[in-house]
Amino acid sequence: MMKKYLTAVMLLMGSFAAEAAIVDTVDTYSAAMKRNIKAVVVRPDNYEKIKEMPVVYLLHGYSDGYDGWLKKGDGFQKAADLYNIMIVCPDGGYSSWYWDSPVDEKFKYETYVSKELVSFIDGKYKTIKDRTGRAITGLSMGGHGGLYLGIKHQDVFGAAGSMSGGVDIRPFPNNWDMAKRLGKYADQKEAWEKNTVINLLHLLTPNSLALIIDCGTDDFFYQVNENLHQQLVYRNIPHDYISRPGGHTWPYWKNAVQYQMLFMSNYFNKTK
Repeated sequence: MMKKYLTAVMLLMGSFAAEAAIVDTVDTYSAAMKRNIKAVVVRPDNYEKIKEMPVVYLLHGYSDGYDGWLKKGDGFQKAADLYNIMIVCPDGGYSSWYWDSPVDEKFKYETYVSKELVSFIDGKYKTIKDRTGRAITGLSMGGHGGLYLGIKHQDVFGAAGSMSGGVDIRPFPNNWDMAKRLGKYADQKEAWEKNTVINLLHLLTPNSLALIIDCGTDDFFYQVNENLHQQLVYRNIPHDYISRPGGHTWPYWKNAVQYQMLFMSNYFNKTK
């Protein structure tokens, strides 16, 4: 019995190894920011044979770019073949936090990702053009972005996730250029309060958005993620919450993204 099991596993691993996701870099245009922005698009190897497929938008963290996942998190693209999905990695700027900045017109990344980029991808590729075929997640700044955009745009995304996300920005008023995007906390308290994920939970109702949250116990964002989890529990909002030993590191995210992609695939399969 064990021999048959091992043989099956080896055959399965071989079939995965034979697949090769198609990875492209594309130029998109943001009318809101009046400039071209690059994005990585990962398609399954059998893309031409599929009528339409769901898309996971995978966001990078602070100080990174559109190719951050490819350069540092290589291996995530295998999920495209495994689950027959597309994965899009947009450029979120060095420190946009995926907001439409109220103080800097050059940073309109909420509009870009949730509207302009989605429209571009749906126009160019064989996608499911409905919220049931779209999910969004990311790491760190992108974890904030995944939940922020997912919660605010439930008409666009049906599932949202976060890995080591800055899901409450208020404990960090001097960090990661956030004051450059929102203004200083002392001067712009209202902007900070309404642009932090944990204060957006009133927009959710049970099962209105499929949610997965993951953060390591050694991460400096661990406590704000714990608080978010407890608030979701208090509000009876179903969600997956993963916490295990680990810090704010690429080894953690390369592991975490596998759970995110599985969660998104399960969501897509439920909504077919």
